[in-house]
Amino acid sequence: MMTVVDDDTATYRQYAPELVRYATALVGPHDAADVVSDAVLASFTSPGWPLVQERRAYLYRAVLSRAQMHGRSASRRVRRDVVAVSPASVAPTEPSIDAQRALARLSPQQRAVVYLTYWDDLSPAQIAGLLQASEGTVRKQLARGREQLRKVFDHDR
Repeated sequence: MMTVVDDDTATYRQYAPELVRYATALVGPHDAADVVSDAVLASFTSPGWPLVQERRAYLYRAVLSRAQMHGRSASRRVRRDVVAVSPASVAPTEPSIDAQRALARLSPQQRAVVYLTYWDDLSPAQIAGLLQASEGTVRKQLARGREQLRKVFDHDR
């Protein structure tokens, strides 16, 4: 007597070659086997699988669905990659109006230290060298600037 696992294994062995060929037409040869594996696994673990009469047709629909999901995922990945390497993503961004307003309330030295810390991503030692100030002064101005910014943003809530 065949068990459910044996039955599923037989079903997979029977249809896998044609499903892979089908998936190859949908997603290309590199991803076809993965799409089929995902579709078959999802089908076999579906609560309704034992009741499916036309298993071949069901698996074809499952592969199509996985191929569509794969295509959407690949499109999102490509869009993220394009954005990540586009010149706009590397160009310096303008601070928001709220940030400009908050920064305007800082002393010039606090503003410089906050800007160099957060927009230019410099360390206190690098800022100290750039501004010809001690590292302790930079840390103190950064702490005061952060506190002032906290007050401004907490007040605006």
